Amino acid sequence: MNTFHRVRAASATVASVVVLFLASLAPGLVHSGSALALIRVPLEAALALVVLALLPWRAARWIVAALFAVVFVSASVSAGLDRGFTTTVGAPFNVVTDWPELSYAFGVLRDSTGSLAAGAILVLILVVLAGCVVAIAASMLHLDAVIRRHRRRALVGAGAVTASWIVLGLLGAQLVPGEPVAASDSFATAVTKAEQVNAAAREQAAFDRVGAASDGFSQLPASSLLTGLKGKDVIVAFIESYGQVAVQGTSFSPGVDAVLRQGNTDLAAHGYSERSAFLTSSTFGGISWLAHSTLQTGLWIDSQQKYDQVTKGNRFTLSDAFAKAGWQTLSDVPSDAAPWAIGHSFYHFGTELNALNVGYQGPGFSYARIPDQYTWAHLQQQVLSKPHQPLMAEIDFVSSHTPWTPLPKLVPWASIGDGSVFDPQPAQGLSPAVVWQDPRHVQQLYGQSIQYSMSSLFSFLTTFNDPNLVLVVLGDHQPATVVSGTGANHDVPVSIISKDPAVMGRISSWNWQPGMLPSPSAPVWRMDAFRNRFLSAYGR
Repeated sequence: MNTFHRVRAASATVASVVVLFLASLAPGLVHSGSALALIRVPLEAALALVVLALLPWRAARWIVAALFAVVFVSASVSAGLDRGFTTTVGAPFNVVTDWPELSYAFGVLRDSTGSLAAGAILVLILVVLAGCVVAIAASMLHLDAVIRRHRRRALVGAGAVTASWIVLGLLGAQLVPGEPVAASDSFATAVTKAEQVNAAAREQAAFDRVGAASDGFSQLPASSLLTGLKGKDVIVAFIESYGQVAVQGTSFSPGVDAVLRQGNTDLAAHGYSERSAFLTSSTFGGISWLAHSTLQTGLWIDSQQKYDQVTKGNRFTLSDAFAKAGWQTLSDVPSDAAPWAIGHSFYHFGTELNALNVGYQGPGFSYARIPDQYTWAHLQQQVLSKPHQPLMAEIDFVSSHTPWTPLPKLVPWASIGDGSVFDPQPAQGLSPAVVWQDPRHVQQLYGQSIQYSMSSLFSFLTTFNDPNLVLVVLGDHQPATVVSGTGANHDVPVSIISKDPAVMGRISSWNWQPGMLPSPSAPVWRMDAFRNRFLSAYGR
């Protein structure tokens, strides 16, 4: 063998070692984000090579090498999903319940970048993953061939690696917290996911027991439901991503607090009273419909699996209670561009509004197809200002939805028309690609989005005098970790607003705080407790 071939063979061997080494340690690198995670001893790499060396058949070695490669890549993908989910929804990817959220994440990506770019990114990811599997398998087969030519030295090396791994494991050595130097990332991933499967089964069994229990409110006659709100228009207003961090202890909360305090003053001048507290949401950073269904059903719905289960049944919801008691019911989901099947089949809303049937001809603002102010204006012009039977509406206000840029600005109510007045505004903001390069910029714009959403609410209430209006205003969840910070709780502000002292008197025993800005000492309920307490307070 000439020098060139020896150099090429040596280079291929070195490259194969590097590829297998990185493949084994990549999950820890992704999880920790520290290059020190690469200074570890990977058990799986040595084990994979030992297994290959024991196989006498070439075809079997190809298959086993491919399987090991898939395991290594799957462990890295799992680590990436865990990190991504922890960053956005505050918990690692659950292998049992979180698969539907991947399609939701792709939808957010599509809304932010466009369908073509999002599709290209997805294809690129799949191609890269396939390439990694091929590269890892090829590297293992190359090293297997080298080992077969130098079996004695390979056995000595394997023994040394195994002994080192055992000693380091017994010592518990770590260079990066949570990443033992005696690495077994793929095995650890398999164990963690198996534990998730068991935990999900236990949670599901407990959830089934709660859901099967008798629901006394569903048995009440119409004459006993919501009598304390008779003749009122009741709006459940979900403010997207309106979490506790918006009002307390962050760099952007003073701006939001100033808007809320001014809102208190303006509302008081127009005869309104407000009481506020916190609810603990069943979700974090996204997947808003889990919070909506938790509030409506009084069940703790914290996964898509539970959501699908409940919405296929006949659980008695808040909207059902209002409809049974004689209210017309309406939902408005401005982010939807298609009919909402569950809104009809489960929530039984009499009218369903979305981005396509409210007459909006203005621009979109990233995920938010319709600015909050237009949503309020349409409700006023098409429903509240006309003769109507009492209304119960659940409305999503989505201008504060990630990516929080570009943001709309308030315009005179008389100029809103079909929404084309907003046409110049998106170009006046920055694109998500620019803003998301700096977490501080993301946090700043998140705060501004909440200021806009709450300012829209206050402006609506003080512009259109409606003595029969009652509002339940709340957040659906905290914003993603990039805004909320690591380890943030799931608490969101909630307020009830009305001009009628009798309405506010019904909840005096709740000890909620006056105004729109709950303090750190305000009561905190789980969100699934709200339905029962609300129906009890306003029932006969």
